[in-house]
Amino acid sequence: MKKFWIDCVIATAFVFMVLGGLYGITKLALFNAFDPLGKALGDMEITDIAFSQIRKDPPIDTNIVIVNIGELSRGGIGQQIMTLNHFKPKVIALDIIFACDGGFTDSVSCPGLYDTLGNMIFGEAVRQAEGRMILAHKLWQTKKLVRELGDVQVYDSLEHTDDYLRQNAFEGFVNLDTDAESQEDLKVCRSLNPMITVNGNPELAFSAKIAMLYDSVKTKKFLDRGNFLEPINYRGNIVDWHGASNYAGRYPVLDWDQALDTTMFVGGMIKDKIVIMGFLGKDLRDTSWDDKFITPLNKNYAGKTRPDMYGVVVHANAVSMILNEDYVDELAEWQQWTIAIIICFLNVALFSLIHIRIPKWFDALSIVLQLVQILLFTFVMVYVFSLANFKLNLTITLAALALVGTCYEIYESVVKTLFQTVRRRRWITKRRKRVLTP
Repeated sequence: MKKFWIDCVIATAFVFMVLGGLYGITKLALFNAFDPLGKALGDMEITDIAFSQIRKDPPIDTNIVIVNIGELSRGGIGQQIMTLNHFKPKVIALDIIFACDGGFTDSVSCPGLYDTLGNMIFGEAVRQAEGRMILAHKLWQTKKLVRELGDVQVYDSLEHTDDYLRQNAFEGFVNLDTDAESQEDLKVCRSLNPMITVNGNPELAFSAKIAMLYDSVKTKKFLDRGNFLEPINYRGNIVDWHGASNYAGRYPVLDWDQALDTTMFVGGMIKDKIVIMGFLGKDLRDTSWDDKFITPLNKNYAGKTRPDMYGVVVHANAVSMILNEDYVDELAEWQQWTIAIIICFLNVALFSLIHIRIPKWFDALSIVLQLVQILLFTFVMVYVFSLANFKLNLTITLAALALVGTCYEIYESVVKTLFQTVRRRRWITKRRKRVLTP
């Protein structure tokens, strides 16, 4: 019996050795032919099915109004702020940074700097909204930090809107967690960093800062969770004329011209609410991909080809999650590995019994058992997320289950046989003591 359990432990270790080897091999350029398949499935998670297909329709969040700034100048956006501020919203947040790219201040590189009237209007609008105005800033890594630490999520500098425009407004960083290497890449956004320390100072995310100004008690409760990354529990999108997203129309929205005309909306839509301003295309029917992300609400949850949500709406979803205390919990990485090892070990033990007692049925039973378990665990992942907002990430378990049958056969027919052959030839046994003869 002891030998049986030792064999199970070794076979389980072999499964994970193969799993690690396959993971390393797929990174080689030799396998570039499979890139299209990898890229098609790489932006998908099983829980996306629950987000986009299974759960009940989330309610409309009337506490948040999203405003399109379109292609307005600084002065035009300032006029929007003044118009909205007249109706006394509790928070006005602007998802754009007015600064000169690269520090170049000439009229060609930074024409907005020379729009004196526009800058005066914008600065005055921010001043009038003092106490309720939040502007965006961005976290950056200097070249020195990149050289020292490489590609790690550590930041040592901030990009702000110019001082004379910022007045005494609050700020929050607008960086969103994606796997994109550049702004032009397709960006998949499922999570946010609530707080990041920069040069010893804690910086709040744009959405966390908005929520803090609106309800500090709920926001502190959210921050007290202490997670470096928080999955965003998406509730919905703005009006979607092109059908890219599920749960469209969950946030009230004003186009750029509507926000300048007080006859286009009622004051009660704005009073004591959160107003988040940002780019939603040149108008709401625009199909621009600028500052647009792929989210779990995308109708095509596998092989996505177009983004479905603007960044400002992503921030709105994060604010909704915080204020509704509707968080997503998930397994820690060590828990994912523990579950995978236990499930794999139990499968190895079961396959060992089948191999010993009914060897003729091994191939058929092992395939059926693997398939049933993979389908069962996939079903459990989707419905646990849908019913309890818990991200039961069993990806490692599913990978181990996909390999365990084949790996067990290789272990029994090749690895174990080879080990026994070597042992019989005494290549790894202790050398016998020489017998001295007279």
